[in-house]
Amino acid sequence: MVFSSGLKGVVPQGKAPGCGQVCENLRVGSGERKRLFGPHFGPLHGLSPTYIGDMRTCLLPFSRCLAWLLAGLLSSGLAHAQAGGAPNEYAQLEQMARDWVQPAMTAAVGADGGGQLRPEVLMGSLDTRLRLAPCARIEPYLPPGTRLWGRSRVGLRCLEGAVRWNVFMPVTVKAWGPGWVIKRPVPAGSVLTQEDAELAEMDWAEQPYAVLANPERWVGQQAAVALQPGQALRQNLVRPVAAFGPGAQVRVSSVGAGFQVVVSGEALTAGVPGQNVRVRLNGGRVVTGTVRDGQTVDVRL
Repeated sequence: MVFSSGLKGVVPQGKAPGCGQVCENLRVGSGERKRLFGPHFGPLHGLSPTYIGDMRTCLLPFSRCLAWLLAGLLSSGLAHAQAGGAPNEYAQLEQMARDWVQPAMTAAVGADGGGQLRPEVLMGSLDTRLRLAPCARIEPYLPPGTRLWGRSRVGLRCLEGAVRWNVFMPVTVKAWGPGWVIKRPVPAGSVLTQEDAELAEMDWAEQPYAVLANPERWVGQQAAVALQPGQALRQNLVRPVAAFGPGAQVRVSSVGAGFQVVVSGEALTAGVPGQNVRVRLNGGRVVTGTVRDGQTVDVRL
């Protein structure tokens, strides 16, 4: 039996080392290898084919594992490198859209709220699966038929690049301001009073119809539908009180150049000040005029 310091196995005289012994002892110095393997195979430069085959059999699984490991590390690194730049590009595009939206939104909110609204913008994000080609000049814009009010979107298009791409970024515009909120149940058809509502801050852009911020626009008006506590007073929820109902006797006034004619008639529909109404005259003729007050309808000749 031959023993060598630093070797993990025992090599019997005249027998080639096994796979585990060869692999374990590859790290032994060249002088040590000569002293160990010389008695079995002669000089190391003349290793027998059998021993070389044993070494190949031993190292093949390690080489395969190493190849798979390197391939995995490379693919992981490339994927990380490709995805690493995308968030920065998206952040730049989102910031560009935000910089464009802020002044446009302030102008839109000011026009709708008379300067009493506090604007707030919530920017969405682009689809992270997008791969946009490099572009030298990008233009934000508002798509046709879109307004910066409530849920909306902003377009971003490439004007100078190999590929002229066009993407859309979602945006939500809020407009906070005072509005009137119903504080007790109001049946449909009831005439609204100041005590039926109270002031509260609300998002005007969230409402489907115009908010009635001025009490003069709803006090004395009729509830078009039943109103519930917490409901914001909007234009579609109130209507003027009729000055007279169908069948009422009214005066029909017509004014011409230097003369005025007033005749009697019967209202065929309810008359609301400022709105049109149909009236049957005493002779049977039906005319359409505008309600002036509770007793008069103006007809143009």
